[in-house]
Amino acid sequence: MNFPRPVPSSPGPSSAPGLFVAFEGGDGAGKSTQARLLADALLADRREVLLTREPGGTQIGEKLRGLVLEHGHGEIDARTEALIFAAARAAHVAQAIRPALARGAVVITDRYIGSSIVYQGIARGLGARDVRGLNEWATEGLWPDLTVVLDVDEAEGRTRRTAGNTAEDRLESEPDAFHRSVREAFLDLASGPPDRYIVLDAGRPATELAAEIAERVRAVLPAGEVPA
Repeated sequence: MNFPRPVPSSPGPSSAPGLFVAFEGGDGAGKSTQARLLADALLADRREVLLTREPGGTQIGEKLRGLVLEHGHGEIDARTEALIFAAARAAHVAQAIRPALARGAVVITDRYIGSSIVYQGIARGLGARDVRGLNEWATEGLWPDLTVVLDVDEAEGRTRRTAGNTAEDRLESEPDAFHRSVREAFLDLASGPPDRYIVLDAGRPATELAAEIAERVRAVLPAGEVPA
């Protein structure tokens, strides 16, 4: 199966009636928290919101999530890892994200294509271009309207992840050098068009970050109210 090459270096946002927002960043950056806070703010505005995550968001996606992130499934090489993430993403887009956008909903996802480009393409060494192309094919070219990158250094990220003796998953348990390359790659990714990326220091107070993110998202929302 051939996926498209060359892939544009600056893909455009979705053209659906809704708005597509992705949260990206290293492990422990607080993406899940900020995604939930944004969803709460928009629900209070009487917007329809789909809050979801990757891998996951669908029945098959959640099964693939366990397979690729949980320990105990044997060796998973980098190429297989990339394909599992892409398969979960294909189902996520087809079954959940596109239908919600077509209804005019705001879709908020904890991770999207950027994570695959960074983790498998760069940190795993598969090549950003090839991984981008694979995921362009898997999603039929669907990119977020806005990507929020929460920046956290590898030491702080690990401290947050292991607070309360919380066990780390397969990717979280990689060495600090891996997570350092992840951080640098996310910052490089976020150097794209400023109207489509926002980079924020994850060390700031959560409520302060949430207010800034909500303000940015409201500024680009389609006009009108979409009841939840």
